[in-house]
Amino acid sequence: WRPASISDATMPARVVLPSPGGPANNRWSAAWPRWRAASRMIDRCSLSSAWPTKSWSVRGRRLTSDRPIPECLAREQRILNRDGSLRAIVPPALTAEERAAKDARDRREAERRAALADAIRRDRNLLTRFPDEAAHQRAREAALDPVRETMRGSVKRIDELAEQRKPLLQETEFYIGRALPLPLKAKIEANEAAMAAQQAAIQGQEAELDRINRLYDAELSRLRQLWSGAPPGSLGPVAAAEHDASTAKR
Repeated sequence: WRPASISDATMPARVVLPSPGGPANNRWSAAWPRWRAASRMIDRCSLSSAWPTKSWSVRGRRLTSDRPIPECLAREQRILNRDGSLRAIVPPALTAEERAAKDARDRREAERRAALADAIRRDRNLLTRFPDEAAHQRAREAALDPVRETMRGSVKRIDELAEQRKPLLQETEFYIGRALPLPLKAKIEANEAAMAAQQAAIQGQEAELDRINRLYDAELSRLRQLWSGAPPGSLGPVAAAEHDASTAKR
């Protein structure tokens, strides 16, 4: 009887794929049965950026590689240090459907973060431009004044057209029961067309006044919350139309 050396207690691995320069540790201890080794390693794949390590593929083969193992791309791979300790875990490769779903989630999250950053920026700009309600009211009046001036011009033009129409109508009294002369008829029609155009312009100007007031009302409501201490960006995204009007008027 003689003491058994450690080399007598080991046996060669059945399948080993070493890389040049890797460790020579490609043997198992006989004290650890091969079936137990398989059961312990069958659920993981390992690699190492330092040098080759050994792992089991889904077919039960023991693999060695210093880079991601193709046979294990659909399984979790573990990156080991030189001493065999765990360094990192590489998750399984995603299927096409999983990749599409992940990309969609990533896009939604990126959009959410972008919207939050935009809301914070716009709220801070509002507070800088309007430190109080008086400043906001001055800006409202400045935005409304050009439209009001245009509307006054349209009203004045309608009054002028009405005055121009009076002599034309008086002249038509000489042609009761007869066709109007073409020049007179043309002047009356031109007057009516100009009157209709100015009336349509006034309707558009009234709609514009209403739009501006609604935008300033919404902006004022947001500002009042910010003035009361609400953190910028906490009130949700700012409507694009509201922001566009707020920037265009200044």
